[in-house]
This record gives sequence, C-alpha cells and structure tokens, in this order.
Amino acid sequence: MNSFSELNKDKTKSKDIFKNLKSKYILQILFNNLSKKKSLDIMKYNKSIKERINISIKDYREYSEMYSSIEIEVKPANNQYGKFININEENEIYFHIYFNNNKEEIKRNYLNENENVEIIRIIIDYLIKSFEGLFEDCKCIEYIYFKKFHRNDINNMKSMFSYCSSLKELNLSNFITNNVIDMSYMFCYCSSLKQLNLSNINTNNVIYMGDMFSECSSLKELNISNFNTNNVTDMGFMFSECSSLKELNISNFNTNNVTNMESMFSECSSLKELNLSNFNTNNVKNMGDMFSGCSSLEELNISNFNTNNVTDMRAIFFECSEQFQNKIREQNKNIKEEAFKKIKLIN
Repeated sequence: MNSFSELNKDKTKSKDIFKNLKSKYILQILFNNLSKKKSLDIMKYNKSIKERINISIKDYREYSEMYSSIEIEVKPANNQYGKFININEENEIYFHIYFNNNKEEIKRNYLNENENVEIIRIIIDYLIKSFEGLFEDCKCIEYIYFKKFHRNDINNMKSMFSYCSSLKELNLSNFITNNVIDMSYMFCYCSSLKQLNLSNINTNNVIYMGDMFSECSSLKELNISNFNTNNVTDMGFMFSECSSLKELNISNFNTNNVTNMESMFSECSSLKELNLSNFNTNNVKNMGDMFSGCSSLEELNISNFNTNNVTDMRAIFFECSEQFQNKIREQNKNIKEEAFKKIKLIN
C-alpha cells in the first residue's frame, strides 16, 4: 500500500481506496500498514467520502483502538537474557515491541546477554484471536501488566504463562476473557508467583481447566470464588503440586460436566481440609491420584461423591496418612476399595 504522503498527493487514488472500504477488513489492512494517526487522518480526509462509507464517530473510536488494542508492559528479571514473548511467524506483523519505551520498534522477541533493558512495551494488533503459549517458557521475565485490553474475542489462553518460572507479579485487572474456551496449563509452573488476582477473570465459556495452576508452588492462597465452571469437562491436575496452598474454597464449582479429575489436588501437601460436598461426580471417569501426596490433609468432605462411572481410582489417597485413610473409608462407604490401595500403581 502507498504511504500516507503519496495518498495525500494523489486525491484520486485516495478516493478510489475509500470507494472500496466496504468492510472492516479493509480498514484492518489500513491500520496494519500505517500508524494509527495516519490511518485516522486518511479516513477523515474527505467528508463526502466519510459519509459514503458510513463511518461514524463511534467507529472512529473503535478503529483507533485497533492498532493498540492490547498493550502489555513486561519487565525482565535482573536483566536476564532469552525469550520474553512467543510470536508465531505468520502473526509477526501484528506485534510491535519497544525497549525502554523508546519510539523505535524492535523486530525481535528476545533479549541479548548484557542488554540493558528495564521495561518492554508490547502492542498487539487486533487480528490475533489466540494467546496460546504467548509467554510460555519465557523464564527471563518477572513482571507482566496488561495495560490495555480492548478485545473480547480472544478464545484460547492455553499455556499462556506456563513455565514463567521467574514471574513474580502478574496484573490481569484489564483482562477480558468472555469468549475463552481453553485455560488449560495457563499458569502451569509459575513457581515464583506468591499471589494471583483473578477477580476479573470470566470463565463462563471455559471447557478446559486441566493443569491450570499446576506447579504454582509458591501460591499460599487462591481466590477463585468468581469462577463459573458450568461448561468445564477437564479439571485433571488443576491444582497439582500447589504445595504452599493452605486453603482452597471451591464451593462455587459446578462439576456436572467434568469427566476428568485425575490428580486434581495431588501433592497439595499444605492443605489441611477440603470441602467437596458440592461436587457432582456423576460423569467423572478418572479420579486416579486425585488426593495423592496431600500429606497434611485431615478433613475431606466427599460425602456426595458418586463413583459409579469411575474407571480409574488408582492411588487416590496415596501418601495420605493411614489414620486419615481409615477415617475416609469409615465415613464414605460409597468410595470403592480400590481407592485405598497403599502402593501406587504405574501403567
């Protein structure tokens, strides 16, 4: 596409472009190839053109956000070098990266050794709909803040922050997750996170939550009282190895559609009690290792568990105290004896 100056010199060419502006897709191309200001200037170039393509002031505001619809601030951990964001080759043109808030755009997604970068500014174009693996295995960052998030059509956040082992602070206060279907492995292995505010997270359409918080070994508390799990089918390993978690209130969980609870709480070695009396397990098929390694567990309410359709209950209480297992066996005659096998079975 011609530059703005060239378009300005040739009004006929400019008008021809606007005659063909019949969809947001063309406007999208405009924003992708020009700066936001220039794009808007072109759209406002001629009043009659504006009326002909029927762009309102509201549209102006909407399109003005397209170029900077998502803005992320990232801070490296002690100037560590390596990858700080994952960009698929086909999506590369939609990512705009600036080091230390400089005006010059950087065309790479990694830090070099001894590079003095204190802050990274990332702007993501509005075309991207999946954030799968966006920061996966980015071990050199300790802070991520989503400053702007003007998109509501992101549908995939699988492994979005997984293996960010240096990450200490994650600000999701502006997050919009209304249409996200997959949150599996989302915070997996964020082993330095001590707190996580998820009060703004909408999970109404989420189906997959497997391994969502697994290996978040520094988390001492986790408030997910706002979670809607009506559509979730997979909760396997969801809280596995959250070894510092001292309490967990999931009384709001709807598990009607869940089929997998394998290792859901395994190795939550600091949990002393867990109330799952609200759990509907009618459709669950796998409960293997569900509470294995919960060595501090003293109270567990699973009085409503239905295990009729469960095909795997191997070592569900493995490494729980014998006293605790005897208590559970006595209180819950509905639990199959297979669950109390002391030796962990391996396929």
